[in-house]
Amino acid sequence: MNQASQALSPRQTEIIEAAGIILTESGVGGLTIKNLAKAMQFSEPAIYRHFENKEAIIVGMLQFLAEVTYDRYYLALEGLTDPEERFKVLFKNQFQLFKQHPHFVVAVFSDGLMQESEQINQAILRIMEIKRNYLIPIIKDGQKQLQFTNTVPADALAHIVMGAIRLHMFKWRATHFELDIEKEGKKLVTHLLQLIKK
Repeated sequence: MNQASQALSPRQTEIIEAAGIILTESGVGGLTIKNLAKAMQFSEPAIYRHFENKEAIIVGMLQFLAEVTYDRYYLALEGLTDPEERFKVLFKNQFQLFKQHPHFVVAVFSDGLMQESEQINQAILRIMEIKRNYLIPIIKDGQKQLQFTNTVPADALAHIVMGAIRLHMFKWRATHFELDIEKEGKKLVTHLLQLIKK
């Protein structure tokens, strides 16, 4: 795991999962300690023993996602050297993760959450930074190997690519997760590669 992260207890992880379900079904407004306690058949004080408040639960969820993202990317890309293959694997891994845990999409791509607090905003930005830190070196390697265009800086290409992926996630959420995120995501990644390849 990312050593900068703080380990969650099994009970905290259980609370985060339950909070994610409520967040997906009812949005930010529906995620309250009262609703969470009811869904888990806990007392409200039992929830407060593990998290100080709603904000702490959301931050915990985002930190958990950051850990999982960091570890999954590292393992998926280990040993791969071809920039195009690494590009494909990076996003394939992301689509698989969100398909398994759709509430992460709501947590990361909810404007309402970003307005909740600066701490939540920073936790979301950290996840985005992890993705950038993996994506930019892939693009730079592709440029060095003359596979990707050099007419646009790597950080600008990463910004464009991440924007397209973000829109794909919004579309998936807007269709109530009925869109085949992996199949349509694979098409999107193919098109993005066509744009950035020399």
